[in-house]
Amino acid sequence: MFHFFRQKERCDMKKNLNNLGIKVSIITVLINFFLFAFKLIAGIIAHSHAIISDAFHSLSDVVSTFAVIFGLFYASKDADESHPYGHERIESVMAVILSFMLFLTGIGIGYIGINNIMSSTLLKIPGRFALVAAVISIIIKEGMYHYTMWAAKKLNSPSMKADAWHHRSDAFSSIGSFIGILGARLGLTVLDPLCSILIAILIVKSALDIFATSINQMVDKSCDEEVNEKIKDFIKSLNKNVVINEFKTRMFGSKVYIDTELAIDGNMKLDDANEVVLYIHDNLEKQFAFIKHCNIHIVPKK
Repeated sequence: MFHFFRQKERCDMKKNLNNLGIKVSIITVLINFFLFAFKLIAGIIAHSHAIISDAFHSLSDVVSTFAVIFGLFYASKDADESHPYGHERIESVMAVILSFMLFLTGIGIGYIGINNIMSSTLLKIPGRFALVAAVISIIIKEGMYHYTMWAAKKLNSPSMKADAWHHRSDAFSSIGSFIGILGARLGLTVLDPLCSILIAILIVKSALDIFATSINQMVDKSCDEEVNEKIKDFIKSLNKNVVINEFKTRMFGSKVYIDTELAIDGNMKLDDANEVVLYIHDNLEKQFAFIKHCNIHIVPKK
């Protein structure tokens, strides 16, 4: 009976966390729509191509966040006959897609920067309104990065982490726009494309890191050694008489599966042994929210 209520509690917690992720994503979509319109108007009024480009970068964030919402909604679905292990890996799939979007964004910004350096065409000197728009964008997008990353860590969501970095890439882009606009107003027009190239490199690196993490979550890679040791230490703290013979973990999207073999007193009654296993199982899943399921096999101590 206790195990049934623990499972219900975990399902309710999972639902609440997914609702949090969707709420955060909807808020960031609305903010990005505002930023897109604001920067587009500012770019047109102040004759700043950098801010106009930055505006469409914010619009790309809207698309990526809708992908995150889809991933969170689909990943929260219960297991069914076609997907008996659940749908969590859809988040990793969405994170891969977002990493490609981030990669293409970085390549696009870098290409424009190189093209501007190679071109001899002189643009109009941008107005002060463009500088104000860039500063506002930097502050808001950095705030959105921290807000989304906070939710991503709470949910252990790879797609939300990717989306958070998409927000920060927009902040980097706005920093480049600010420096470029300021440089153009001071006569140093080359600063704009140079900053764009540096920002593009940072964005591409973030995209590759997100891609690597997402792929690891899709190919049953083990958790980091630090996480494995923390889980094993917790098992030992629950029952000091238990010996861990074998211990394996595998990532499943934002969740983790555990397979472990524990050696216990061979003279213990079956009911008592089952109580030990159930106690360890339930406390593990209670202590570590990212554990989807732990399979515990027991053998008698030699």
